[in-house]
Amino acid sequence: MEENLRLFDLAFRQPDLYPNLSIMSRKVAGEWKNIASTDFIQEVNNLSRGLVELGVKPNEKVGLIADSSLEWHIIDFAIQQIGAVVVAIYPNITDTDYQFIINDAEIKLCIVSNKGLYKRLEAIRESVYTLKYIFCIEEHPEVRNWQEIFKVGQQVPMAKIEELRNQVQSSDLATLIYTSGTTGKPKGVMLTHRNIISNVEAAREITPCQAYDRALTFLPPCHAYERMVIYTYMYIGITIHFAESLDKIGQNITEVKPHIMTAVPRILEKVYEKIMKAGLDLTGFKRKIFDWAVEIAEQYDPNPENRSFAYNLKLGVAKRLVLDKWYQALGGHLKTVASGSASLQAKLARVFLAAGIPLYEGYGMTEASPLISVNHYIKGIRIGTVGPAVKYVEIKLAEDGEILVKGPNVMQGYYKNPEETKKTIIDGWLHTGDIGIWEDEIFLKIIDRKKEMFKISGGKYVIPQPIEKKLLESNFIEQAMVIGDGQKFASAYIVPNYAHLQDWSKTEAPELKNLPKIEFLKQPQVLRKINKEVQMANQHFGNWEQIKKPIILANEFTIEDGELTPTLKMKRKVILEKYRKEFEELYHTEA
Repeated sequence: MEENLRLFDLAFRQPDLYPNLSIMSRKVAGEWKNIASTDFIQEVNNLSRGLVELGVKPNEKVGLIADSSLEWHIIDFAIQQIGAVVVAIYPNITDTDYQFIINDAEIKLCIVSNKGLYKRLEAIRESVYTLKYIFCIEEHPEVRNWQEIFKVGQQVPMAKIEELRNQVQSSDLATLIYTSGTTGKPKGVMLTHRNIISNVEAAREITPCQAYDRALTFLPPCHAYERMVIYTYMYIGITIHFAESLDKIGQNITEVKPHIMTAVPRILEKVYEKIMKAGLDLTGFKRKIFDWAVEIAEQYDPNPENRSFAYNLKLGVAKRLVLDKWYQALGGHLKTVASGSASLQAKLARVFLAAGIPLYEGYGMTEASPLISVNHYIKGIRIGTVGPAVKYVEIKLAEDGEILVKGPNVMQGYYKNPEETKKTIIDGWLHTGDIGIWEDEIFLKIIDRKKEMFKISGGKYVIPQPIEKKLLESNFIEQAMVIGDGQKFASAYIVPNYAHLQDWSKTEAPELKNLPKIEFLKQPQVLRKINKEVQMANQHFGNWEQIKKPIILANEFTIEDGELTPTLKMKRKVILEKYRKEFEELYHTEA
């Protein structure tokens, strides 16, 4: 590992290592505009000068609440290089969480991306006792703009910034990331420069990209996963392109033609659904060819020795006729799509890999900076696993199957929370709370969250995650959450895929054509179809694990309604409470 490499060094060394590199690129007035490394560094330095003038001291915590943008990264490095600590906060959490985080970290200065966030912080100002300054990146007449920071810093000599920069050690705290958590108050994960740099070096080793390649980013950099990946792009010398929005990803991909990007399973599911929807619109021979190609793709095994000669012939035809078009639709240059944050459906992984889209599933948690393991092109892929441990990281399984992690990537602890730290890091091992098994001795497979396992009244354990994954393989099921703790049998909240059910009903139940959504989902024909899909998933599980009498919900679980965390994990307690009436009706009726 490179000694005393700090995160901001990743930008400062670029002019020497990659002199002609555009460090970043973004759309301005409809055109991609590149940003030279030297210009980026100058902006970082000028912002640092302003922060110093406003009284920001080493080890003080500075808030940053913004979506993915060039400005986010300027602010990130400007805070870091004067020895202060970046508190990267999600833009879509509750005011209660903002209040807790700002008070817990004792934030005096916070930079936000837009007027809405500015006004939200203003509204809770009386209950956040340390907050002195709020600045906004976007320009609005009634809010303080972040350009003020640049202006007040003009009198601060660069020598002062260089002095502060030279004092920063790789062992110093670089950031606090408050985990959204599915229960309880957020916990501030303390990560040093060295913690994250160890992950960057590990990720570099298994990334098949080179300097001057192109990356597209659209996930929020306040998420430890995307943030570490962006630092890795800088380490390699990859130009980082910022997607305009989630709605414009498809267009931006065709423009940028990226070599690498990251995604979460929910986004990959949406891409897959879009492809399938296009296939459903085909008719006659073309539809038959499409369906046949998808069927071939769903049987794909990434290990060549497991594929027969006959299968490879069929795959070759399927690629020429259908699957290659999917790869071209993603720009035609992809070397890596890294998937993390949540579990990826095996069927979806097979289809993308069969189409030549190099999809690699990994595993991590904020407390591990965050990368722990990942499938990659060197050691091969095992679908359904999250790959082998990355460089510098050691994994072992406890007696109950809990995944334990040790390495230079493991956090320093939870900020101001020694009790939780002691429970989570024991004898140097990070207790992840996830249950795993080994495949072929080196590929880690996540079975479930330790806290999400439950017993039905007969005493048998039910592990929700594999059941939910299997349910989601159905094109007619959008979301699923397994329930039944302490009850006679397991059931599930099912959010159907309304669009696919509508397409299905055109031929199978045309009489439902003009019904509103809520009425449509109550119809016996629709309920039978969903139950049939559930029964197909049930075939893969023991009798006690099988889903009986699923509860059909019309509305999708969302971040805005508090049912998903900002990283799209289900808040099980919240969902259970929200639909408690349906739960009680199901199990009371069956009592």
